[in-house]
Amino acid sequence: MNEKFANLGFYPADILLPRGADMEKWAVVACDQFTSEPAYWERVENTVGGAPSTLRLILPEAELKAPDVERRIEKINASMDDYLARGVFETLRDSLVYVERGQSDGKLRHGLIGMIDLDAYDFTPGSGALIRATEGTVLERIPPRAKVRRNAALELPHVMLLIDDPDKTVIEPLSTQSGGMEKLYDFDLMENGGHIRGFRLSDAQTDAVARALAGLCTAEAMEKKYGVSDVAPLLFAVGDGNHSLATAKACWEEQRGKNPLARYALVEVVNNHDDALQFEPIHRVLFGVEPKDLLAAFRAFYPGAYEGKGEGHAIEVVYEGYSGFWTVPDPKVQLAVGTLQAFLDEYLKTHGGEVDYIHGDDVTRELGAKPGNMGFLLPAMGKEQLFKTVMADGVLPRKTFSMGHAQDKRYYIEARRIR
Repeated sequence: MNEKFANLGFYPADILLPRGADMEKWAVVACDQFTSEPAYWERVENTVGGAPSTLRLILPEAELKAPDVERRIEKINASMDDYLARGVFETLRDSLVYVERGQSDGKLRHGLIGMIDLDAYDFTPGSGALIRATEGTVLERIPPRAKVRRNAALELPHVMLLIDDPDKTVIEPLSTQSGGMEKLYDFDLMENGGHIRGFRLSDAQTDAVARALAGLCTAEAMEKKYGVSDVAPLLFAVGDGNHSLATAKACWEEQRGKNPLARYALVEVVNNHDDALQFEPIHRVLFGVEPKDLLAAFRAFYPGAYEGKGEGHAIEVVYEGYSGFWTVPDPKVQLAVGTLQAFLDEYLKTHGGEVDYIHGDDVTRELGAKPGNMGFLLPAMGKEQLFKTVMADGVLPRKTFSMGHAQDKRYYIEARRIR
């Protein structure tokens, strides 16, 4: 293991890539996307057919509650073992991979793939760990995800970590050096996912990354960015895949002392200051509710709330035959998502119903307008608020933001052995 990374919680990894696969069929989008759109996953299934694909190695979260989920997990684990036995993969030893992702909006996002030490990560609010959650972790969401990972031979990452690198010292220098790197892949992603290219870093480039990361967590860097120098440094903040990383942590705690491979998790690192990175709101759709009763309860929960768009937290509401805004004046929390989530948690606990977290305005309005449903559309959070808020307040409300549109999420390409 590269000792230059010893105090950073992030390391080069033994990364697995497929040999000679049809990469457009190999790569599929993160499993936590399109959870209320089964037609999306049906199209992916038709595209992949019988070709080797990460679709056979992951469980779309839309299927987490399927009656035969245990059988599906067993089939995934068997596919992993089969791919390993058949030599589907080649191994890039002790490597970092630089990624250029052409998004659906035409912008180019830059990333760096390596592995983190799960002992350097903590999702507890207020933690002083080098790697921290940005949103509240729902502990009940971990056990069903742990069933997928617990006996898996491989992990495939959709976790994206953010670094606060305003001077662009870590990842951006690689963009001018890719011409001299070993190109690993270069292809279009299915379902309007854009384009992606991957390059293997040289030893010298890897060492330069270690030096630059170390520079981000010095006392001087903390003072410059946050006005404090006597606090535990925050180097990585979880941008996407919070519950997947929490699941990896939980599985490592189960296997501590038995399986050293489980101590690490493969991730992509992105600079919070990347020009292509945009924070999109994550909306809410409720199922099995009576809209007028819910709004009456909302008004009782927030006595000053009124219909219409005004000063305070204005939230767009959609249900069958209705589209408008409701405003909570003089809110007690910083973000509208916190105002809404506090009410929804209480309402669903006492009245029943289900909630899904949706990326995209149009999909939220479409689903929310169906009988028995309600959609709530939230404003976007400025990404400049992220690190300062985590440093000051611990975590944001869960499902506060999404890094870009659903089709621009990570696609599974790389893998790593965890057993």
